[in-house]
Amino acid sequence: MTANITSNTTPSAAVGRSAAESRLRAATIVVVSGGRSSERSVSLASGSAVSAALRENRDGQGPERVLDVEITSSGAWRTDGEDRPVEDALARLPLEAVFFLALHGGDGEDGTIQGLLRSAGRVHTGSGVAASALCMCKSWTRAVLTQAGVSVAPGRTVDAEEWSRDASSILASIHGLSRTGWVVKPDRGGSSVATFVVNDTSDLASAIEAVLATKDRVLVEACIRGSECTVAVLGNRGGPVQALMPVEIRPKPGRFFDFEEKYSAGGASEFCPPMTIDAATCAHLQEIGARAHAAADCEGYSRTDVMVPADGSEPVVLEINTLPGMTARSLLPLAAGHAGLSFRALCLRLAALALERTADSSATAGGLG
Repeated sequence: MTANITSNTTPSAAVGRSAAESRLRAATIVVVSGGRSSERSVSLASGSAVSAALRENRDGQGPERVLDVEITSSGAWRTDGEDRPVEDALARLPLEAVFFLALHGGDGEDGTIQGLLRSAGRVHTGSGVAASALCMCKSWTRAVLTQAGVSVAPGRTVDAEEWSRDASSILASIHGLSRTGWVVKPDRGGSSVATFVVNDTSDLASAIEAVLATKDRVLVEACIRGSECTVAVLGNRGGPVQALMPVEIRPKPGRFFDFEEKYSAGGASEFCPPMTIDAATCAHLQEIGARAHAAADCEGYSRTDVMVPADGSEPVVLEINTLPGMTARSLLPLAAGHAGLSFRALCLRLAALALERTADSSATAGGLG
């Protein structure tokens, strides 16, 4: 079962969808992966999976051509086996191409690449500059969600200057956030890199200092004991939004959903539909995912991570991912499969949503002109 949460669809949106479907069959899709973030290896795996799926084309649904671009660790764009400055690489790629962003973290997900492509008049998958930048920063996301009435865990941020000036007062305030432990993580990081679950107050300072060593601000949240779930949402602003069945994540005993649990073959178990969450709670989680998607002004797709407290209290959102993983171990493809979308069909849908957004804009502009 999926929750189809629809908004009023304008005539221009219907025109946009029709145009997008037609354009996709004749499109060139440029799969962009790699980048300079700590999630580079995951991005390369996502890009490889997406590219392979799009090239199958046994169903005749398009695209006509698939090209691959790897952003190197130095920031060059590798096309046809050659490293080029981004301006040169873009000039060599078709103007009408859809850029499928298989990037994770850093300037691939924080709005930088999105701004570059939009300023060059290029079409890309996923959210635009504002939503990408917002969701990359967990503290900003928390503020927006709170304003929208979506619950988040008690927490606070710490920067290096504050810490060096008054560490003891900061620790005292953090102690009051929780009786069950804390999660200490980078404010702008991803894939649970440099993330610590702290159960003893004596370990808080070292965890904070380890995160500060990454040159990021620290976000400390109360550790919510319960079931971790994630909710994927498909859809553009102003169009129908589909919240997929939640995926329940069950790390190995004594572990949390860290980098190894996310991506290793022997990592966490994921269940769609969830094993320990009842139908009413699943529906509520889908509503939360759709509300988070809308509150952050996401486009195309998103994946919202949620904790369901064991005491039955209101679920809390941990973060919103605007470019969720697309690897064999990724959660969005698992949820899409439960909704009847193969991995290839999901990739095509994400590309179509990018084209639909541009078609909507063109139709609206035409109507206003």
